[in-house]
Amino acid sequence: MRARSTLGAGSVSTADFGHWGEGSVLEDGVRAFHPERIWVGEGVYVGHDAFLHGYHAGSIRIEAGAWLGPRVYLHGAGHIHIGRKAGIGPGVHILTSQHRPTPEDRAAGRAVLDTPLAFAPVAIEDGADVGAGSLILPGVRIGAGAIVGGGAVVTRDVAPGTTVVGNPARSRS
Repeated sequence: MRARSTLGAGSVSTADFGHWGEGSVLEDGVRAFHPERIWVGEGVYVGHDAFLHGYHAGSIRIEAGAWLGPRVYLHGAGHIHIGRKAGIGPGVHILTSQHRPTPEDRAAGRAVLDTPLAFAPVAIEDGADVGAGSLILPGVRIGAGAIVGGGAVVTRDVAPGTTVVGNPARSRS
C-alpha cells in the first residue's frame, strides 16, 4: 500500500506566494507549503532546496534584501519574521513549535507525538546573520546585527549586536 501525502509535493512558482517582491530569486528545488501564508519582500534570495513551511495557521515574513541559503528549513506554525538584509546560512533550521509533554503525560506513558504542540514565534531582526547549520528554537528573538556562529543551537534571545556560538549558544567573550 502506498502512503498518502498530506502536503503534496510543495512545488511552487512565485505567483503562489502571499506576496513576492520584485527582484527576488527562488532557486530550483525550493518547496513551499501554504505559500499563500508566506510574504517575501524585494530583493530576497531563497537558495536551492530550501523548505518553507508556511503552515495553515502560521506565517513566514521575509523582509527586503534577506538571504536564505540552500537547504534552509523554516517551520512557520508559530510565525517567523526575518528582517531586512538578514542572512540565514545554508542548512539552518528555524522551528516555531514543539511538543511539551506534561509530567502527567509521561506518567501515563503517552508518546511525545500524542501530546499537544506549543507554538512560539521566532524573529531574526534586521542585519542579523545566522551561521550555517544552526538551529533556532521556538520563541527566540535574534537582535539586529547579531551573529550566530555556525552550528549553534539557539535556545534563548540574542541581544542586538552580540555574537553567540555553541550548544547551547552563549555570548562569545
